[in-house]
Amino acid sequence: MAKILLLEDDEILSETLTELLSSENFEVTNVNDGEKALDASFMQYFDLLLLDVNVPFLNGFEFLKSLRDSGDMTPAIFITALTDVASLSHGFDVGADDYIKKPFDFDELLVRIHALLRKSYHTYANEIKVDNFRFVIEKNELYHGADFVPLSPYELQITRLLFQNFNKTLLKEHLLYELNSGKEMSEGALRVHINKLRKVGLPITTLKGIGYRLA
Repeated sequence: MAKILLLEDDEILSETLTELLSSENFEVTNVNDGEKALDASFMQYFDLLLLDVNVPFLNGFEFLKSLRDSGDMTPAIFITALTDVASLSHGFDVGADDYIKKPFDFDELLVRIHALLRKSYHTYANEIKVDNFRFVIEKNELYHGADFVPLSPYELQITRLLFQNFNKTLLKEHLLYELNSGKEMSEGALRVHINKLRKVGLPITTLKGIGYRLA
């Protein structure tokens, strides 16, 4: 189920879009100002952003620019009443992937959403994103935003396993088996590596006596 962040301060439109998108099996988080949107984007991962422009505190353009500057490339569609070319150009300059003018046909919005999600899937099929972290499978590299995160060989191996099993519990026995077949690493050493990864910022949960989960 794709997760969508909806930034819209018109309460009626926000409720309508949330209801319609939910009926299409999207999981929608709606916020009514740019600062709340920024908080939500740092707290969880989204597959798509639907952004109004004229919202309180931090407008849609400023919000998206902040994300792009941090390295967050989540696909974004502006939904706005602004129709002038300058606004359209500015929207794409700050990193928008698409732009739809109000009032719009809901079916057209759905077509644009599905097209962008398909494009995003193919573009990022080699990457796994969790919060503001992304693991590039082909290169075996971890990034926080746009910044490369250096890791030791063991930490890199653990990170890869956690990302490939995102939201699943990895049994400690399985981790130890994968890390040199469990012959060279103790449970204590595994805990040390997990703690180092937490210091990097990875949201790793310990299930006492069972294993670990990236969630």
